[in-house]
Amino acid sequence: MNTLQTIARETGLGLDDAAFAAAMDARDPLRGMRDEFAMPTVAQVTADDSGDSGDGGSAGDGEPCTYLCGNSLGLMPLAARRAVDEEMDMWAQRGVVGHHRHAQGRAWIAYRTRVAELMAPLVGAQADEVGVMNTLTVNVHLMLAAFYRPQGRRTRILIEARAFPSDHYAAESQVRWHGGDPAADVMLATPRPGEDTLRTDDVLQLLADHGDTIAVVMLSGVQYYTGQAFDMPRITAAAQAQGCVVGWDLAHAAGNLELALHDWGVDFACWCTYKYINSGPGGIGAFFVHSRHHDAGAAAADRRLTGWWGHRAETRFQMTNRFEPAVGAAAFEVSNTPILPAAALLGSLEVFARAGGMGPLRAKSELLTAYLEHLLHERVGAKRMRIITPSDPTQRGAQLSVVFSEADFARVFAALSAAGVVCDERKPNCIRIAPAPLYNTFADVWRCVEVIRDVL
Repeated sequence: MNTLQTIARETGLGLDDAAFAAAMDARDPLRGMRDEFAMPTVAQVTADDSGDSGDGGSAGDGEPCTYLCGNSLGLMPLAARRAVDEEMDMWAQRGVVGHHRHAQGRAWIAYRTRVAELMAPLVGAQADEVGVMNTLTVNVHLMLAAFYRPQGRRTRILIEARAFPSDHYAAESQVRWHGGDPAADVMLATPRPGEDTLRTDDVLQLLADHGDTIAVVMLSGVQYYTGQAFDMPRITAAAQAQGCVVGWDLAHAAGNLELALHDWGVDFACWCTYKYINSGPGGIGAFFVHSRHHDAGAAAADRRLTGWWGHRAETRFQMTNRFEPAVGAAAFEVSNTPILPAAALLGSLEVFARAGGMGPLRAKSELLTAYLEHLLHERVGAKRMRIITPSDPTQRGAQLSVVFSEADFARVFAALSAAGVVCDERKPNCIRIAPAPLYNTFADVWRCVEVIRDVL
């Protein structure tokens, strides 16, 4: 907020004026990145199932929508379409030869290497610590197969009580797979009564009290419902001091926060790429394995599930049936890279590189989210809504979760949808609003809050 107020003084504009949003967009060093994306129109996002506009069309239907749902599915980078089209052309023109000879220099046999090189800076990793395969929950299972080793008193997996259902299901099924009882061996970190988010001190105390019974800590980098960002370095260090393995579900953190997985010493992490990383619906997943777990003799390396694609590239086609692990996280990959989904991801990662990486994106994101928070408080008011996302910028990403009365929730979400403002609903009464810095503007934030203000 201090930065916004400073800019308001410099421009002579009030924070609550629409002109302030326009001034912020004019001085945004990333404003050109929006042109890298396909922006749906109001007519397209309000169309009924037949593809026709619900009211037969109205003024403004051809205007771009206000898309604030990058926490669920990011918009399509134009580069992603180009990359996929190029791979379709290579398939058409070269067939199997494309695995080794490629007009754009992206031989399919080594595709995952380029993806890992561009992905690694987004999560603060070395390139050989990043892998690309499958989707998020499959990767969670593969990582737990390598890292979850219940023995003696140390049998538990710690997750959030309100973690995304897939994390619950994965933890419970892994415990059952190892002959344990989920009721005893899946430990839930719960907010204090009457509070929406987990306090870091409470997590640290839980680890201090029960750390010797916990095998794996697997929390979310950003909590999907509340938008809370966890203090990953502190929690990682505290858990490892208790002898726990630490993995993070970064579904809502990758491409959203500045991460330093290698420097923090995280053991493993998994994330999807279709939210803030904009790889397309159901896009390919990615994972991280710290370099200390790569070599033979490391427990995780000895226990990982293996497949042909994890074999050394140099001898993979000798078909000896004697597994020779590839270098780094690549040895944890089990099947060959699906080129078309990976191409869409590669196109998006190239956009991130042109934007300068997570530093400038995070700086803009903090301003956008602070502006959204300010307008909600000043133009809607605490009597009509409650923001459950932490106000501290270090404890949140590009999302505010706004709770209404159930009656107001239905009216507000319907009004947003009808106006072509795309947000995310979580029933019974929460709307998640996520201004993504790559393509969202301060004017987008203004429009969203004005719709809410008008309907209330």
